[in-house]
Amino acid sequence: MSPTGGARDADGAAQAMAEAVARRSYGKLVALLAMRTRDVAAAEDALADAFAAALADWPARGCPANPEAWLMTVARRRAIDGARHRRVGDEVTNQLAILADEIGEDEAAALPDRRLALLFACTHPAIDAAIRTPLMLQVVLGLEAKTIASAFLMSPAAMSKRLARAKNKIRDAGIPFCVPEHEALPGRLAAVLEAVYAAYAQGWTDPHGRDAERRDLTGEALFLAHLLVELLPEEPETLGLLALMLYAQARCDARRDAAGDYVPLSAQDPATWNAPMIDAADALLRRASTFHAIGRFQLEAALQSAHVHRCRTLRPNWDEIVQLYDALLAIAASPVVAVNRALALAERDGPQAALAALEPYAGDPRLADYQPYWAARADLLARAGAKAEALGAYDLAIGLERDPAVRRFLQRKRLALSSASS
Repeated sequence: MSPTGGARDADGAAQAMAEAVARRSYGKLVALLAMRTRDVAAAEDALADAFAAALADWPARGCPANPEAWLMTVARRRAIDGARHRRVGDEVTNQLAILADEIGEDEAAALPDRRLALLFACTHPAIDAAIRTPLMLQVVLGLEAKTIASAFLMSPAAMSKRLARAKNKIRDAGIPFCVPEHEALPGRLAAVLEAVYAAYAQGWTDPHGRDAERRDLTGEALFLAHLLVELLPEEPETLGLLALMLYAQARCDARRDAAGDYVPLSAQDPATWNAPMIDAADALLRRASTFHAIGRFQLEAALQSAHVHRCRTLRPNWDEIVQLYDALLAIAASPVVAVNRALALAERDGPQAALAALEPYAGDPRLADYQPYWAARADLLARAGAKAEALGAYDLAIGLERDPAVRRFLQRKRLALSSASS
């Protein structure tokens, strides 16, 4: 091997190691650096400098035995230097120095994990709800603003400004990096779980059908859900969230055929689903049930499990599914749940019953631009024989759909209905 080739190999190994540590430990290191000053932006800058130093040092000297500890040591020094340079006062500098004393290089094999506290800081009630998920994705996972902006259909500049404001809020308001006390945990945990699920949903929808950044978002969200289960193993809703996401992810590849066309659940081949992933989801849901504290994500996971069972066994279980939706409406009422319940009701009691169940939501502004509502309404109206109304609903659904594959699917359904009515 030539010296040039060896250097390239060393550079590649260093890059791969840095990326692996970033994926596994980025949020852990940011949390440790920022937990005293609550200056997330300064912690991110220090860690970025540490990763840059790693890419310069590791190819020449070799990857350290404990790369996480190496990065923490360098980042601490950069953070202390940065605090002094900004003249932010002795108090902040002393806090960083205390952190340096607390975590010596020899102790770094057991660096404390404060990522859960960081997640709670990102979803604190003082942070605007709309920016909590993007903030969590950047601070805990290290995703770039342009990647997050793409996922949330926003310009990179606008996303960067909103993220910067949120980080300033954490610092200026003194938002604590801590897990809430047991009494306050359920309410605060709900915001964390909601943010993780929102990240997953952004990746799942993939409106352009080819957005690699958005597809990667599902993997990052799954990583966070696994992390929550690891950090809160006895919280049934964290188990329910991960189960829900695994049930959905297990069917991911089956949602498109070889030509790239959308395949609805009813037409998917269960043999193409990821069986080990479904088994893992089943185990998580069973474990969650042992705590006898039902919640939204457990019910949503139970619904996914029921759909899987029906498709695999070809045995209708719509009564069970409607009952699960009734329970979900009782604890987490929303128009979205009502739409899904109506579709299940149509299978059990017919389309007229489903349309009657949706009638109270006819003027709900939250459904005006909600494509699944209009697609569901179009299907129900068509099945009930109201073809003219169904065609109008299809037009609205097609106009609202951003995913070309789903749009083509709806257009084919509309064309079939139109041809049948002519």
